Amino acid sequence: MKEFGKATLATMVAMLCAIPVPAAPGTGRPTTTAHRTASRYRGVPTFADSSKTDDGTYDDPVVRAAAVSALGRYNGAVVAVDPNTGRILTVVNQKIAFGEGYIPCSTIKPTIALAALEENVITRDTMLRVGRRKYMNLTDAMAHSNNEFFEQLGTRMGFDTVSKYGRLLGLGELAGYNLSDEHPGSFPTVPPAFGGVARMSSFGEGIQVTPLQMAALSAAFANGGTLYYLQYPHSQEEVENFTPRVKRELNIGPILPEIREGMLAAVLYGTGKSSFDRGGDEMPLGKTGTCDDHTTPSKIGWFITYANESHPKIALAVLLRGNTRRVKGPTAAEVAGRIYRKLREQNYFANPTPAVAMNTGK
Repeated sequence: MKEFGKATLATMVAMLCAIPVPAAPGTGRPTTTAHRTASRYRGVPTFADSSKTDDGTYDDPVVRAAAVSALGRYNGAVVAVDPNTGRILTVVNQKIAFGEGYIPCSTIKPTIALAALEENVITRDTMLRVGRRKYMNLTDAMAHSNNEFFEQLGTRMGFDTVSKYGRLLGLGELAGYNLSDEHPGSFPTVPPAFGGVARMSSFGEGIQVTPLQMAALSAAFANGGTLYYLQYPHSQEEVENFTPRVKRELNIGPILPEIREGMLAAVLYGTGKSSFDRGGDEMPLGKTGTCDDHTTPSKIGWFITYANESHPKIALAVLLRGNTRRVKGPTAAEVAGRIYRKLREQNYFANPTPAVAMNTGK
């Protein structure tokens, strides 16, 4: 009888060992797979001296000092622009910022939201089912970066419509004016094989964007819909005689309040709340992005943002790369928050922006 009990116990242990490991929360895949995924990026450093090869001679010195200090030891890049002119104020880690680009992760979602609103697929009050007993509107879906919500939007609109708005907002094309080292990233001509237009609309699958493009997009959301050519002065004369150049007017003013409401919610109670400077009066808006980039390859963390809400003076794109759990959108938002705090300590937001002449063509 004792031998029978041992045999039964051994059989039960074997059966238990054969049961698949449950998926880790939010990953949709077994934890063992997640560990294997992480190991692929073991050679990508999370920390580096990201400013060592930069030439910041003609950057805005206050903005550059704040960005370099805030990025610290992270392996990443920061692009800061004046949303009212398109002038690049600083680029930290110019090699990455001017490079071939990275998957946008969830920073694609404001673009998808804009397309869905413009095409009357949803309104700000539309509730979509995102779980068995869970519904969300656009504001909460942006705040919490809900993938199911935006996958539904992408599926409803289709690849051609999603592509139309992505390209309209500058994805897949050069963001700068006469920046010889800049790459245009890439935008797919067919739906990506993995996840199709749904995955493209929630994670940016198949798209490669640069920090310059993300900063230009953030600036357009800040200024009411003007997509500027980003210009990077490389002499004192260019600084003094800077003239903005408009790439195109997006004509998105009527629907921008809905986009901004979602980006504000992300900062107030969502994934970007670590960007909020509690010691200042400036209210930033933003959108995080977190995913694995199998093209580069590495883990990626994004945050696109501008401040302040009523009179925007600066727009930022923060990108982090690496192989640890610290590489994520909320950490990039934390970097932006440190930039805002340091700028506030230097009275940056209190100083008026000087008026400049305008050039509306190339």
